[in-house]
Amino acid sequence: MLFDPSHFVDMLPDIWKAFKQTILMVGISLAISLIIGLPLGLLLFITSKGLFSTSRTGVLGNRFVNVVVGFIVNLIRSIPYIIILVALFPLTKIIVGDTIGPIAASVSLSVAAIPFFARLVETSLREIDKGVIEASIAAGATRWMIIKEVLLPEAKSGVIQGITMTIISLVAYSAMAGIIGGGGIGDLAIRFGYYRYDNTIMIATVVILIVIVQIIQLTGDGIAKKVDKR
Repeated sequence: MLFDPSHFVDMLPDIWKAFKQTILMVGISLAISLIIGLPLGLLLFITSKGLFSTSRTGVLGNRFVNVVVGFIVNLIRSIPYIIILVALFPLTKIIVGDTIGPIAASVSLSVAAIPFFARLVETSLREIDKGVIEASIAAGATRWMIIKEVLLPEAKSGVIQGITMTIISLVAYSAMAGIIGGGGIGDLAIRFGYYRYDNTIMIATVVILIVIVQIIQLTGDGIAKKVDKR
């Protein structure tokens, strides 16, 4: 039988445990990526435009910062997640004290998600009408006012879409983390669905992941549409 309902019911406790582990991994790494990725995206945008520079030296300084930060962001984004996961084992051991489990997996998930989200934030900021920014500068707005009252509100819809994309990517990464003991739905799929040729669990985990992604996407699109001023 391709799918055994009775076996699925028996496995519900394990499926629920794996689901909670996935939510834990995604939640921790998302919070860290938002805290670090949002300012990083702002920094990339501001330095690329020389937005707050008042002299030629300031412009050059901004360009230097932009090149350095941009290089680091691109460097991390160019590395496949599975390599990041393995390469960060020593750091994970130092921070968490272990290299397996959802908490440990959150370290590599965060490192992978931060530059990804930062670039999405930068892209959202680039879509803001330049006239709005120039008008606020001409009106004498301070740097903090420009960021708080102009940049973030105008980019709100795009940032929310970026958060949605980041969550979906983290769900996919968390499933990959299960391959080497990260826990979660991916771990369940590997241990039971693949190694034990359990079609019921494999189908169930795939369906769960599809449902999670669809809910996240629909929710994110709805919120982004609601806050979009355009």
